[in-house]
Amino acid sequence: MEHPPTPMTLRDFQQLIRDRYYATDSARGPAKTYLWFVEEVGELAHALGNLEKGKPDRANLEEEFADVIAWLATLANISGVDLEQAIRTKYLTDGGPEGTK
Repeated sequence: MEHPPTPMTLRDFQQLIRDRYYATDSARGPAKTYLWFVEEVGELAHALGNLEKGKPDRANLEEEFADVIAWLATLANISGVDLEQAIRTKYLTDGGPEGTK
């Protein structure tokens, strides 16, 4: 009997990315890493555009979402930001920010 995967927190994922890529990412620096992040956001936009046009590629869509999160974690790592804590502070403290998203 196969067991479901162990849940992963955002902090777990950020640490996974740090363990695998930190040396290369920190050597590249924030500016160049941000360009990689933006490129991945563009690829996600393309995948979402295909979805809107009725030409969904589910595997590609999921891959691009994962890539965007990974590059965001990379930026956070090289900037010294704990994403989970930042999210808790902004969205869970005192009811979160006002307004809508």
